[in-house]
Amino acid sequence: MSTYARGERRRLAGLLEEAGPQAPTLCEGWTATDLAAHLVVRERRPDAAPGIVFRPLADWTAKVQAGYAARPWPELVELVRSGPGRFSPFALPGVDEAANTVEFFVHAEDVRRAGPEWKPEPVDPGLAEALWKGLRVPARMEAGRRSPVGLVLRRPDGQTVVARKGAPVVTVVGEPAELLLFAFGRGARARVTAEGDPDVVALLGNALPLPHTEG
Repeated sequence: MSTYARGERRRLAGLLEEAGPQAPTLCEGWTATDLAAHLVVRERRPDAAPGIVFRPLADWTAKVQAGYAARPWPELVELVRSGPGRFSPFALPGVDEAANTVEFFVHAEDVRRAGPEWKPEPVDPGLAEALWKGLRVPARMEAGRRSPVGLVLRRPDGQTVVARKGAPVVTVVGEPAELLLFAFGRGARARVTAEGDPDVVALLGNALPLPHTEG
């Protein structure tokens, strides 16, 4: 059965393949090779994956990731495309969709938007709704934690997610996919607008990237 996670996995693998191993990404300091190796470790190496978020294990994670990064580029991309092994937690029913839809969408855009010539692309309405559902946690844990002001994320139809309570407030407006990228710190390449007092918007922009504007 096709799922959004599987679709985004295929798209991400294709973008990596097209970009090449030394292509830049929106993950600061990472090439496409670094990003691909990270994804493989996350899914295929449960002994090393905890170091992605648990600092005391980071050295082991980095060593394992470097080993994957040294593999031939076509082999590394194929590991991303083919997904986790049968004994990986990510192979359990439902886990792929729950854990990877947002992950793969964001990282696909990390590859696609890293170049200067990227253009907006339409997002399937069903995928947009899945991304909206997946926005609440990163809105609070990522954007809300870093924001120095009250922060609300609003889609064009008026639905909102409160990322951080408080005053004064900035409201960031955009489609679900763009708000998701903003929440994960990719706001400089996201099609969003910030509404609020200009000085307060500037405070937010110092903590979380916002699109560059003229004037």
